[in-house]
Amino acid sequence: MPSDVSEELMSLLERFVVLMYDRTSDTMKVNDARKQLFAHKSRALENIPPTQAALQQHIKRASLQGNCWNQTVVLNPELLIPSDWGWTKEVSGWQPLWTTLPEASKSCHELIHCGCKKGCTGRCKCTKAALKCTALCACSGDC
Repeated sequence: MPSDVSEELMSLLERFVVLMYDRTSDTMKVNDARKQLFAHKSRALENIPPTQAALQQHIKRASLQGNCWNQTVVLNPELLIPSDWGWTKEVSGWQPLWTTLPEASKSCHELIHCGCKKGCTGRCKCTKAALKCTALCACSGDC
């Protein structure tokens, strides 16, 4: 059993997940697919793939479960340490580690977007918030 998810395997699984959410996509990375589906295809958050960090933790948990099942008939199984495979030890027991990213509420300023079509002016929401335009903006951040 490998000690971590290899980059090659992660790339393959990311592409598979992207195709599950958008079978016509040529995107290879889940983070790029999230951006494209949310910003340009107006998909709801529930209908976009998980972040790469969340997907990696899910893959680790699934691998741990597979390792446990693989050793069901072994007399003295060598079980892996759950904390290395997408779980955290809490007072109440083992809990899934959903992602290694910070909470969205701490990054919400990135969700501010403007509706400017031709260059941003004084009425631009981004300019008023002292932020640069992003891919969520109607100007796609090209101003």
